[in-house]
Amino acid sequence: MAENAETQLENDDQRQRILVADDEASIRRILETRLKMVGYDVVVAEDGEEAISAFNKTNPDLVVLDVMMPKVDGYGVTREIRRTSDVPIIILTALGDVSERITGLELGADDYVIKPFSPKELEARVKAVLRRTNNHESVGTTTGKATKNVITTGNIKIDTARRQVFRKNERIRLTGMEFSLLELLVNNSGQAYSRNEILQHVWAYPPDHRIDTRVVDVHISRLRSKLETDPANPELILTARGIGYMFQRIN
Repeated sequence: MAENAETQLENDDQRQRILVADDEASIRRILETRLKMVGYDVVVAEDGEEAISAFNKTNPDLVVLDVMMPKVDGYGVTREIRRTSDVPIIILTALGDVSERITGLELGADDYVIKPFSPKELEARVKAVLRRTNNHESVGTTTGKATKNVITTGNIKIDTARRQVFRKNERIRLTGMEFSLLELLVNNSGQAYSRNEILQHVWAYPPDHRIDTRVVDVHISRLRSKLETDPANPELILTARGIGYMFQRIN
């Protein structure tokens, strides 16, 4: 019995932990049940203050965060988390409010799911984001050749093994999805990708999935603000007119 208990504790420690913050009890209950059923450890919070406290105490692997919550809204929670952590954040947002989605993404969220949603849809988004941000898997290249661990372009150094980026010797903090987007473009320098192609490669959206492609635009803007000397006139991450985006290496 003692061995079984120890094994269970080890399994619990190995499970990825998800913080679900939503002021609607029915949503918390459904998501907690469904996410536990597919193998996650789940922590719930009913308002923004509780979400921040739970985040600091439990160190989750991913946060599912409703925008409209009492005490501290989802934007405030996102800001607080991003002060110290690059943990993946998926925001829950109302169907018609595009500004909510864009604001959440601009503050550092990695993805969003529109209310009302099916638990199965959220499970898929959680799985995709965790796989991309935690497994250190390389985003597919078109050449099929193994990529070098360290790529240098201008004064930017990209360590694909450790998933870290440096300007000279100073580390630039990127979220997991920001790094995966950068990795896709860098590994295929000079090749233009459409927004839909980027969503498929980085966010693992199926080709027929309908989503606002501004998710990509916001992440590109965030990357430029962190990497470019002059984000308004980028030299690394370029806009391919009529197509999408591409990376250009510089000496």
